Amino acid sequence: MQESMGLFTIATILREIMSQYVSNPQWVDLFMALINIGGIFTLISMAAIVLVYAERKISAYMQMRIGPNRVGLWGTLQSVADMIKLMSKEDIMPIGADKWMWVLAPVLLFIPSALVYAVFPFDQHAIFADLNIGIFYFLAVASQSTLPFLMAGWASNNKYSLLGGMRTVAQMLSYEVPIAFSILGVVMLVGSMRMSDIVAAQQDVWFICLQPVAFVVYIIAAIAETNRAPFDLVESESELIAGPFTEYSGMRWALFFLAEYANLLAASAIATTLFLGGWSGPWLPGWLWFLLKVGLMIFLFMWLRWTFPRLRVDQLMTFGWKILLPVALGNVLITGIGIYTYKFLG
Repeated sequence: MQESMGLFTIATILREIMSQYVSNPQWVDLFMALINIGGIFTLISMAAIVLVYAERKISAYMQMRIGPNRVGLWGTLQSVADMIKLMSKEDIMPIGADKWMWVLAPVLLFIPSALVYAVFPFDQHAIFADLNIGIFYFLAVASQSTLPFLMAGWASNNKYSLLGGMRTVAQMLSYEVPIAFSILGVVMLVGSMRMSDIVAAQQDVWFICLQPVAFVVYIIAAIAETNRAPFDLVESESELIAGPFTEYSGMRWALFFLAEYANLLAASAIATTLFLGGWSGPWLPGWLWFLLKVGLMIFLFMWLRWTFPRLRVDQLMTFGWKILLPVALGNVLITGIGIYTYKFLG
């Protein structure tokens, strides 16, 4: 059942069908690449619609409310209604804004959020680019999200937006360091930065059992990297109105929103790949196991968001540099000692 319903099997069948009508194999490869790219963008777009509804319902349940229940059955079309509303809003540019920088910021923010999906192993052999530096690629591309936030804050000609953009740079750069060291422990165990190798190394035991400290560090740092509560200092409404998004409306604001949920999905996919065995699992198809584990991680992120209050900005920076980073470095040290001891005794 796993092989008959796998994404790689479906892609192979589709390639064979296309080969019957297209004689040039290069064109077939091009069409398959375009299908993969379209699939990634469709996944991100649909995930944003579903996750907005899911987060509203989850937060309502935790706060003893009903949540969306008017548009569609049980409010399932509320996200669609919001999307239509955003598309109909007037696009307003503030006076004195840096036109090109202001226009490009939301687009440039969404690009790295989408590019990281190229190295995710959704199923066995179902990966767009199985790079031998997959982890390094993920960290390098994901770190590019910092600049568009600063661009949006600077170009908006608004002090609240500028403060939000500067907070983004401080927060995201600070928490990229512990998140990299938390991933380093897994890389040390596997001896490879290839995503498929990391999943294959977890056939017997998931790395959440071998690297529990790294998992906790990753979760905390990922919350800060995705700018979600209790680390949502970037757009803290009570202080900065909406941070770097203050002067954006309509679909430009929606691109920021879409990038946030794309990053949430990406952070959950990386956690699934590094610590929860990726697509591996019994009986069910690999892609379904992957989605179930990603869904579990997304629920964990949402649970934490609606449980803890927002930190102050000084507490955020202190926690990242004085607590989280030393813990991540200590985990790397202990992992190295453990690997050396295992090889010495074995």
